[in-house]
Amino acid sequence: MAKLTKRHVESIAPNTKERILWDDELSGFGLRVYPTGRKVYVVQYKLHGRTRRKNLGKHGVVTADEARREAKLCQADVARGADPSAERKSRLRSPSIKELGERFLSEHVALHCKPTTHYDYTNLLKNVVNPVLGGIKASEITFADIQAFHLKRRETPYQANRGVMVLSKMLNLAEDWGLRPMNTNPTRRVKRYPEEEKKRYLDEDEQERLGGVLADMLAQGEISRYVFAAFYLLLLTGCRLGEIQKLKWDYVTRTHLELPDSKTGRRRIPLPPPARRLLDSLEQREGNPYVILGTHGSGHYNDLQKPWRKIRAVAGLDDVRLHDLRHTYASVAVMNGIDPFMLKEILGHKNLSTTLRYAHLSDDAVQKAAGKIANRLAGALGNMA
Repeated sequence: MAKLTKRHVESIAPNTKERILWDDELSGFGLRVYPTGRKVYVVQYKLHGRTRRKNLGKHGVVTADEARREAKLCQADVARGADPSAERKSRLRSPSIKELGERFLSEHVALHCKPTTHYDYTNLLKNVVNPVLGGIKASEITFADIQAFHLKRRETPYQANRGVMVLSKMLNLAEDWGLRPMNTNPTRRVKRYPEEEKKRYLDEDEQERLGGVLADMLAQGEISRYVFAAFYLLLLTGCRLGEIQKLKWDYVTRTHLELPDSKTGRRRIPLPPPARRLLDSLEQREGNPYVILGTHGSGHYNDLQKPWRKIRAVAGLDDVRLHDLRHTYASVAVMNGIDPFMLKEILGHKNLSTTLRYAHLSDDAVQKAAGKIANRLAGALGNMA
């Protein structure tokens, strides 16, 4: 045994068998010498009655002095109850963010979330998260990594915030699965970007204009009766796009749409007489269970966004999304005195706060209401100087 110094290490000749030479100054610090001549510094320690070794680096890449300092640090960690060798192996086994995302989708999202959520998370990970963070180990990703990702996506704040949200869910599960220490989720202190709430809905003139365009395009054969019905049903029921697009005749009664599953679970949607009459006008296709039929086959109409883009362009409503038809339903309901609690049930919201965000009153309605209040007060106060 001798002190492991640069000169001594370089003087050691390889043997026919692998061997470890121990330092005579620092207990547990040694040099593994392979028959090929490769030399690697190691530290040996005992924890919970078991002897473990950790490689500190190859001689030539790491100096003897650097390896000695690292060995002392490892021994200090062991004295505090840590296991450097196990931690290193854990890091090597740790999945990347991309691999963690795949497990998250298959073992959590597929079992506990709606198919639409699975689809959204899959696209978010593939197109937003993985190109930036996919290669980083889940055990090593830091606040700085996620903050940099969030900053890079600042021009698309919604995507940036949703990316951090899905990372937060994934890293919480990584803790539950033993892939990270508990309570180390680095997403917690990332400040989300403000998101502008979209309040677009159709006023009465726009509603009339849309109705006229739909009727003209139907008469000219530019859209089918089923596409025409789909857009009217969205307005007349306040349903979500998927609820109408994938509506089956088995769900339709004289007074309700009985959806066995939706974004918020089972739903019973009131079916007003105009919507009922519209449904009665639609022909059913033998062997096809869907209400909104495509041009052929046994499924439903696949892409209502395509005809909608044409319809809104003709109607001069280029900024109106299909989901804004649902906004319009909620706004008309509130402006006509429908109680928000009742509207919550009609729209199928879990929380009243969601309903209130949908129920955007128009400037004209607010102005008229304020005028009524002021006129009443002015009448009570009498003549104003």
